[in-house]
Amino acid sequence: MVTTVKSPYSDEQIVVWLRGLLTIAWADGHFDEEEKALIAELTQSELVPETELGGIEKITPDELAIVLGQEPEIAENFMRTAVMVAIADGVYSSPEDDILHQFCVALDLPPKILESLRLTLHYRPENSGAPTSDFAQYDHSAAPLRPLQDWLDRLEVHDPRLARFLCKMIPPQCPFERKVTLFGQKVVRIPPMCKLNPLYDQLVGLRFRALTYLADDCREDVSKYC
Repeated sequence: MVTTVKSPYSDEQIVVWLRGLLTIAWADGHFDEEEKALIAELTQSELVPETELGGIEKITPDELAIVLGQEPEIAENFMRTAVMVAIADGVYSSPEDDILHQFCVALDLPPKILESLRLTLHYRPENSGAPTSDFAQYDHSAAPLRPLQDWLDRLEVHDPRLARFLCKMIPPQCPFERKVTLFGQKVVRIPPMCKLNPLYDQLVGLRFRALTYLADDCREDVSKYC
């Protein structure tokens, strides 16, 4: 169903917005070209079928700023969604942090909004792979994260295309606890993502707002996202 709800954002802004979010999603290099093509096809055919996206490619900070940097409120809301995409898998990595910082500077937003998020970065030795978040050892109630949590909670959803994207990117439920075994012996216990990610409540809240917007305002069937 194609919604008739009028968005406050232009088609150009949505195209650039989604390219920015995909740039964050691909920051770790975990997607090969075939996977990127599948995501691009999903974005075009299911999430924004009424918008001509063309080829989905990574976006530069300057390209982002030209379209989204003219209005501070739009720029700030983009950064909120970008942070959400970066932490949606429960891991906040150094490449994601680097791109978010570049986006902040280009959009003329204070990079300090990322400072508390950097507290979750865990730096590994140089030869052991990219740094990732040490969420498992971080206190969810720690005061330094409170400003970031409050800032993320102020994000409202007013566009069906972005709402669909967020419902696809954010997991519908907290992944189950897993135990990795080798030769019948437990090697490691992986707790649920909700215990790993101190910003999980913000993700859940955003996904709920996106679903509610699609169901109540846009009258869309959201069962496929549940």
